[in-house]
Amino acid sequence: MSHRTSPSLWTVLPQRSPAPCDRYKHACCSYGGEVFMLGGRSSQLLMDFWKYNVVRNEWTALDCSGVEAPEELQEHSMVTYQGLLYVFGGMIDSVYTKWKTPLWIFDVENKQWVYWKGKRNLPQNLVPANRRAHSAVVLGSSMYIYGGYVDMRGSSQEFWNFDFDTMLWSLLDCTQMEVGPGPRHSHSAIAYLDCMYMFGGLKGLREQKDLWRWNSASQAWSSLKSMSGPSKLLGHSAVVYRDSMLLFGGGETQHNPSSCLWRYSFNTQTWGKISALHNSSPPPHRIHHCCVGLGSSYQSAMTAVTTTTTTTPTPTVTTRSRLENKLRPFKNKCFPSNPETQGDIELTTFSRDQLLTEPGDCGNGVNGKAVEPTGNCLTFENQEAFSEKWSCCEEDESHKPESNDSIAQHLPDLLLSLGGKPLTEHTTISVWQMTLANL
Repeated sequence: MSHRTSPSLWTVLPQRSPAPCDRYKHACCSYGGEVFMLGGRSSQLLMDFWKYNVVRNEWTALDCSGVEAPEELQEHSMVTYQGLLYVFGGMIDSVYTKWKTPLWIFDVENKQWVYWKGKRNLPQNLVPANRRAHSAVVLGSSMYIYGGYVDMRGSSQEFWNFDFDTMLWSLLDCTQMEVGPGPRHSHSAIAYLDCMYMFGGLKGLREQKDLWRWNSASQAWSSLKSMSGPSKLLGHSAVVYRDSMLLFGGGETQHNPSSCLWRYSFNTQTWGKISALHNSSPPPHRIHHCCVGLGSSYQSAMTAVTTTTTTTPTPTVTTRSRLENKLRPFKNKCFPSNPETQGDIELTTFSRDQLLTEPGDCGNGVNGKAVEPTGNCLTFENQEAFSEKWSCCEEDESHKPESNDSIAQHLPDLLLSLGGKPLTEHTTISVWQMTLANL
């Protein structure tokens, strides 16, 4: 049985230079309301690192050089935990994969790659070998890595735990479990509460459409069966949205990308297919892309990521209480369709003429100036979200945003799809935005 769900509104976001080239098999995650993207493949392997400001619709190239930075990677994972980005796997040169543990750490605040003290001095049997197309999620203070494609060995069913506090690896023995996903790569995985959910992927050379749940408390797998749901998929993406999982794209084969968007309810354990609004752009057909959720509805108690997915960590209670006393940093044009409900949002469309304002007007303009449209659902005022004032009519210095947490707290709920095959005709990265509408 499937459950009814709101339709989706898709919008393509034109990118302006400087911007990364279009790519697939890359890794993305969000932190503080910004999106980080690393590596992947275009016409060749890439070794670049970018930060995307969704409010300004601007890209910034970050340093990816030095001894502690990763080399060219594809089908790697990237998760965030307490201001650090953890990148794992994706190495191509097998000469180095036999001795080097493929883990790299980036300090967001200091904008630099930092040394992982254990990557060269631990015995090889205590750390995972290089792999690609695995999944990585954050549960509590640990990163859990499942499966992946290991050169010469094919699909793996290894299940690794990396403790962020001790910086030590441990292997969970899945071979002794009576049930489990088995060898798997090119699948998706997310974390919700104290569980990890895994869907589809390749089991050897066979595409799968099964859904599994791993409970961190009982240390046990369970198969979640349903009469409906997505078909066999690989190279898709998944994110946590409220009490549900959104699953987008992928394909039944490497050469058959889809544009389907599904929603799985954790409460009812049912699937629902999300249709696109008639007045919106058709969703893109994508495989080996990245999806990132922004906004409060994509924030959960546990941060969740895959090789193609992530969500923004929830601000602390102290940060949240401080933000409640602040004005909104920008007035986005996405607002609740019902004032008594929260989360589901609809898009108000403005014509170009409506952007032109008279001097001193604090309506659609910013500081009395007309703002050019950018095609972003966040619309026109948000291009000035990081200006000196919180609102165009407020002079009080106390209304300045204190950190990126304040911006992340007030972002409307958006799902971004970045890159993927087929590559666009343009050289810049393909970015699509999805909003669930409550009609």
